[in-house]
Amino acid sequence: MTRDLRTARYGAILTFVLSGLMVGTLTVRIPALTDKLGLSEASVGTILLVWGLGALVTMQSMRRVMALVGSGTVLRFGGPATAAGLVAVAFAPDLPWLLAAAAFFGMAFGTVDVAMNAQGSTVEQAYGRPLMNGMHAGWCVGAISAGLLGSVSIAVGLSFTANLALVGLVSAPLMLLIGRTYLPEAKSGQSAKAGRRRMPAIVYLLGAIMFFAFMVEGVVADWNGLYMRDSLGAPEALAALGYPVFEVGMLVARLTGDRLRERFGVRGMLTVSGVATGGFFTVVLLAPAPLVAVSAMFFVGLGVATISPMTLSLAGTATDNPGPAIAQAGAMGYAGLLLGPVAIGFLSNATSLRTALGVAVVLGALIALASRLLPGREPAAVRRMPAREPEPAELAA
Repeated sequence: MTRDLRTARYGAILTFVLSGLMVGTLTVRIPALTDKLGLSEASVGTILLVWGLGALVTMQSMRRVMALVGSGTVLRFGGPATAAGLVAVAFAPDLPWLLAAAAFFGMAFGTVDVAMNAQGSTVEQAYGRPLMNGMHAGWCVGAISAGLLGSVSIAVGLSFTANLALVGLVSAPLMLLIGRTYLPEAKSGQSAKAGRRRMPAIVYLLGAIMFFAFMVEGVVADWNGLYMRDSLGAPEALAALGYPVFEVGMLVARLTGDRLRERFGVRGMLTVSGVATGGFFTVVLLAPAPLVAVSAMFFVGLGVATISPMTLSLAGTATDNPGPAIAQAGAMGYAGLLLGPVAIGFLSNATSLRTALGVAVVLGALIALASRLLPGREPAAVRRMPAREPEPAELAA
């Protein structure tokens, strides 16, 4: 194992950490943002929608870019741009400027999200064994750190503007520094055409599985607290614990997921993950007391956590250049993160919130069923084997 390959792995993990930190910082300080500009709930919803659509647009358009320039080049521009977008959100003086800054932040993050997963796939294939779950654990670490830093900032009286600007200004040079660690993708004569041609069918199947998993994650993030408080009668403080408990479950699963994948394979892991997600969300919905529901959220996190890393990893092996395939699957998955909470809102108005959240149980079943269509054998690119030494030309790129 060469030092340069280990450095590339650590660089990819740190990219996930910083991305989770920047996105998480904006998320945890939204209440302070509403106070700063006097925003209504509808305005906040519009801001989040603009941010999400910006990310989705760039994710969908990244296939050709990734095929032409590779993940490392995209990250060297997209990482600092995301940090600059966070600073722009911090200093936005009114709603129109805030919407523009949120759109820019979302678009910049969309490039980073696709590229860091493609870089993770490149490093994983260079190692010759599963690593993607561990990299996504870095995102959880960044998001949890954002929550802790946000709490400290609130406790010491640090404003929304100062908190976001500080994180953005620290993240920008770190992203530039990490840019020197990235590995280039393997080149082939077909790489330039990869962004234009239709992807193999398995990429769309993996995108559909990601869509279902991200819908579950979006539903938990946006509706779990309200369900705990209004449907189960949990106190505000207890209701707020559901999502952090869910994130801790995700972190634990991602830290152990790569070893489990080596033993059981992608298809077996995804099938069990789908069953566990649907099963434990059923416990949440049928819980006799709020504390039972909060505890069950840990196991929902365990269930859903490894789905997106493994589907992205497998997508990265579907073509000779991982970037375009990951861009396609990632865009499909991210659409679920946007549409899931919206669908729950409409369904809850028509029925009840408890009934609407039953969608998450159905999604878990769909993940398990769709996973049975995947190949039973691990791709050769991520089976355990001696890690290759990068070529001198790759290290110089």
